[in-house]
Amino acid sequence: MALGGAVAIGIMTAVQARINGVLGVRVDNGIVAGLISFTVGLLALAAVIVCIPSARRGVVRLAGGIRQRTIPFWMLLGGACGALTVSTQGITAGVLGVSLFTVGVVAGQTLHGLVLDRIGFGPAGVVAVTPGRVLGGALALAAVGISLSGDVLATAPLWMLLLPFAAGVGIAWQAGTNGRLAQRVQSPIAATFMSFIAGTIALLAAAGLSIVLRGMPAQPPAEPWLYVGGLLGAAYILLGAFIVAHTGVLLMGLGSVLGQLTASVVIDLIWPAAAGPAPWQLLGMVVVAVASVVVALPRRR
Repeated sequence: MALGGAVAIGIMTAVQARINGVLGVRVDNGIVAGLISFTVGLLALAAVIVCIPSARRGVVRLAGGIRQRTIPFWMLLGGACGALTVSTQGITAGVLGVSLFTVGVVAGQTLHGLVLDRIGFGPAGVVAVTPGRVLGGALALAAVGISLSGDVLATAPLWMLLLPFAAGVGIAWQAGTNGRLAQRVQSPIAATFMSFIAGTIALLAAAGLSIVLRGMPAQPPAEPWLYVGGLLGAAYILLGAFIVAHTGVLLMGLGSVLGQLTASVVIDLIWPAAAGPAPWQLLGMVVVAVASVVVALPRRR
């Protein structure tokens, strides 16, 4: 069930990436699009917390831990990585396409998840490094190499291709951090709420700086579906805080990869982006990335 939840996280992440990518293109500012997405998610979580007594008690424990300094400051910063993710979606996914964005995320998430599990950062504790996991990370990097072949580098700048890798690193760290905080306050919803507060603060500062440097964004679009990304973000971060204690950071990331790859290829085939990879690249990087998941999944004796 936990692995199925991880796959669902991946599907929601791919759909959110395309929505936020289109929103970033429409407002001509990916950071502002990320701020809009996070604000929607924050408001949705606040409404849920009001209706659930256990969530309200978790928020009280969270506030008490912050006030008494029994919760380390770094546990409150998971949302900063979420802010990086949605900003990267808004900046790159509308141009690169969801598949190319996803492969970069896969590489960053897989490699950093391997490191975090080895040092015992996540709530599942130390997870041993196995040859299969190392090979899985190598195959994920091979998928990135395939995706960068052809004329992709000619149609998109290198920094835009590196941002998804950084977002994947952040996703792995955010999953471990939110899982630890959820254990501390005994409420995944309260931990997710804190993640959205931190992310919204980070995005407010980044959006303000972006507006100063680039000028005001375009008027927000009127289509309601362009604001669903924040709801999806709240749903998958909350789900991740529930299941990461059962799967570990790497396994949750690998499960989400299956969902991300499947959904992203379907999205890009139906709705291709301008700088996205060719069909043969889609096939090649999906085969390699799925192989990385299969190799790295734990085996039962």
